[in-house]
Amino acid sequence: MAGLRTVGAIVLTLVCLAPLHTDVTLMVAGAMAAMVATFAIKEKEVPGQAITLALGLPVALAAMSLAALLHTLVIAGDVFFVLLIFGAVYSRRFGDRGTALGLIGFQVYFVSLFVHATVPALPELCLTLGIAFACSAVVRFAVVPETPQRTLGRLRAAFRARLAQLLATQLELLDAGPDELDKVLDDLRRHTARLHEAALMIQGRLEEGTRDAAAAGLVQRRVADAEIAAERLGMLILNARSAERADTLTMHLPHAPVPATATRTQAEDDATRTLRRDLNALLLLVARRAPDDRGTALAHVRNRLLGYRDEDTLPRASSVVQDVFRGLGEAARAVLGLRLALDGPQDESDDSPATTRSREEFDAEDLAIVGAEESDDTEEDRTGLQRPTTRAAFQVSVGSTLAIIGGEFLSSQRWYWAVLACWVVFLNTASTGEILVKGYRRLVGTVLGVVAGVALAGLVGNHTWAAFALVLLCIFGMFFTAPLSYALMSFFVTAMLGLLYTLLNTYSLSVLVLRIEETALGAACGIIAAMVVLPVHTDRRTDELLGTVLVRLRDVVSAAVEQLSGGPAVDLLGKARDLDTALDDLRASTKPLTHPITPLRVRRQTARYLVALLETCAYHARSLAATAELVPYSKTVAADPRLERAGRRIGHNIDLIVARVLEETAEGEVESGVSIAAMLDAAGSGALRSGSVTFRVLRHLQRLDEGVVGIARPLDVPVAGPKAGKSI
Repeated sequence: MAGLRTVGAIVLTLVCLAPLHTDVTLMVAGAMAAMVATFAIKEKEVPGQAITLALGLPVALAAMSLAALLHTLVIAGDVFFVLLIFGAVYSRRFGDRGTALGLIGFQVYFVSLFVHATVPALPELCLTLGIAFACSAVVRFAVVPETPQRTLGRLRAAFRARLAQLLATQLELLDAGPDELDKVLDDLRRHTARLHEAALMIQGRLEEGTRDAAAAGLVQRRVADAEIAAERLGMLILNARSAERADTLTMHLPHAPVPATATRTQAEDDATRTLRRDLNALLLLVARRAPDDRGTALAHVRNRLLGYRDEDTLPRASSVVQDVFRGLGEAARAVLGLRLALDGPQDESDDSPATTRSREEFDAEDLAIVGAEESDDTEEDRTGLQRPTTRAAFQVSVGSTLAIIGGEFLSSQRWYWAVLACWVVFLNTASTGEILVKGYRRLVGTVLGVVAGVALAGLVGNHTWAAFALVLLCIFGMFFTAPLSYALMSFFVTAMLGLLYTLLNTYSLSVLVLRIEETALGAACGIIAAMVVLPVHTDRRTDELLGTVLVRLRDVVSAAVEQLSGGPAVDLLGKARDLDTALDDLRASTKPLTHPITPLRVRRQTARYLVALLETCAYHARSLAATAELVPYSKTVAADPRLERAGRRIGHNIDLIVARVLEETAEGEVESGVSIAAMLDAAGSGALRSGSVTFRVLRHLQRLDEGVVGIARPLDVPVAGPKAGKSI
C-alpha cells in the first residue's frame, strides 16, 4: 500500500506538471519531492497526517531555498548540510512528526543538490514542490486513503490468510514422509513466525483502529487465542508424528534435529482418516467468511470440532493422537471466538451443546474485558548523550562530515551520494554491528543496481516517458522489498538513479561506477563514526535487550501463575505482547551475530540457540497467560494455590540470569532437577489426567522451567546439580 500510494503521488505530480511544459529537471525534482512527502509521513491518524504534511511544505521550501542560496558557497553549504543532518536525526525524539519533518528537510535538500538548484530557478522549484505536496495530499486522503480502520481491516484479513496457511502446512505435516519432513518443518516454522508477525501488527493498530478500549481488548484476546491454539496444534501433530515426544525447541530453532518418526498415525487408520478430515474442516472454517458460512453443513462441522473439547467424544486412539483432537477442539473454539470478534454475532440456530457452551464462555469473557481496566506502564526515557536520538545525531554528523570530505576528493559534483549512504546506514539501527551489516548490504545492492542501471539506461535511450515508467516500477519495488531485504531495496534505488541520470542527460558508466565508490565511502564513514563516536557495541546492545526480554518473561510467568493460583486479575495478554515486542527487538539486534559473514561461528550458534530458547519460553508464557485469563469466569479452569511455588522457582531462576547478564552481583545457583509435577506432588496432589487443563498448565510450566535452565548454561550462570524427580 505504501508503494501504491507513493507511485500514485508521483504519477499525479507528473500529470500536473506535463501540461505546463515543465523542464525534465523540474519534473525529476517534483517526482522526488512527491515521493518524500508521501513515504516520510508515518502517523496513523488522518488529522495527524494532514498536520504533518502541511508543516512539511514550509520545511521543504526552506530547505530548497537555503540550498539554492548556498549553491556557490561550498564551505557554508557543507556546514549547513551537517547541521541539517544533526537536526533531522535529533528530531526523531519528538515522535513520528519530528521524524517526518526531519526526513523531509534532509531529503529535499538532497534533491536540490541532485538537480543543482540555483537562485534563478528557485521560483519554479518552489512551485514544483507545492504541486508535489498537493498531489501527495490528494493521493493520501482521496485516492489511496490510509486510515487506522482500513489498515486494521487489511491486517485482519492477512491474519486469517496466515492462519489458513499454517493449518494447511499442519495438514501436510500429518501426511509427510520421512524425506519430506525437513521441508515441511521449515514451512511450519516460517508460517508460524508469519502468523506471529501478523498478530503483533494487529496489536500495534488496535488502539487507533477500534471504536473503544473494550473492542480493542476483545480483538486482542481473540487474536492471541487463535495464534496460541494454532501453534499448539502444530506441536501436538508433531508429537503424534514422532517416536518420542518432540521438544518445543524444534518449532523455533532452524536446522534443529528432526524427531524420529514412527508409524503412530499410520497404524491407526480410522483415527488418521478422521484427523485428516477434521483438519480440512478446520481449514474450511478459517477460510470461509461471514455471511458465506451460513448453512447446516458448516454448522455441523463446527459442532463436531467443538465437541472434541469433551473427553467423551474423543475418538479411540493413543493418548498423543487424542491430544491432537483436543487441540482441534481448542483451535475450533479459538476460530469461533475470532469470527465473533471480527464479524459480529453468528447464526445460532444449529448449535450443539458444545457450541452453546463455547458461546457462553465467550460471553463471560466479553463481560470481563469490558470491566477490565487498562494499565499504562511507561518507561523512563534516557537523558543527555544516553538518549539514542542524541547519540545517533552526533554519530551521523561526524560520519557525514567525513563523507563530505572524502566525497569531495572523489567528485566535486556528486559528493552528496557518500553523505546519503552514511545517512541511510544509521536508519533503524542501534549498534555498531547492525550498522556494519547494513552498510555491507547497501554496497551489495548498489553494485547489482549499477549493473541493472546500465542495462535499463541502454534500453530506454532517449524515451523520456518510458524512463519515467521504469522509475515508477523501481520505486514500487523499493517499497515492496524494503521490509524483506535491504539489499534488494538498495538495488531498486540504484537502478532508479541510473534512469534519473538518463532523464537528466548526465548518464554514463563512469557516473554509475562513481556511485559505487561514493556508497562504499559513505558506508565506511558511517561505520567509523559508529565505532568511534559514542559507540554502542553489539554485545552491550544484545545484553541489554536480553535482560529486558528475561524481565518481561518473568513478569508474564509470575503474573500468570499468581492468577492461576487465585490471585487478582491483571492484563496478562498485554504483558505477553510486551514480551513479544522485546523478543523481536532482541532478534533484530542479534542479526549481526548470526549473519553468514560473521567469522565467530561458536557465538553465532550460541545466539541462535538462545533466541530459539527464548521463543520457546515466550510460546509457553503466552499459553499460560491465555489459560490464566480464563480463571475468573470459566467453569472448566479453576485456581490452584499449589502453582505459586513453581512460579517462585522460575522467577528466582530468571532473576539470577538477569543479574549475571547485566553484570550485577549474583549469588546463588539456578535451581533444577526436581520437576514441577514433583514439586506439586510434595504438596499433595492427585493423579494428573492427560488432556486436562491442569496437566496442560503443568506441562507449560515444566517446559518453561527447562527452557530457563537451558538459557542459564550458555550464559555461564551456575546451575545446581540434578535431583531425583518426576517429569511430565
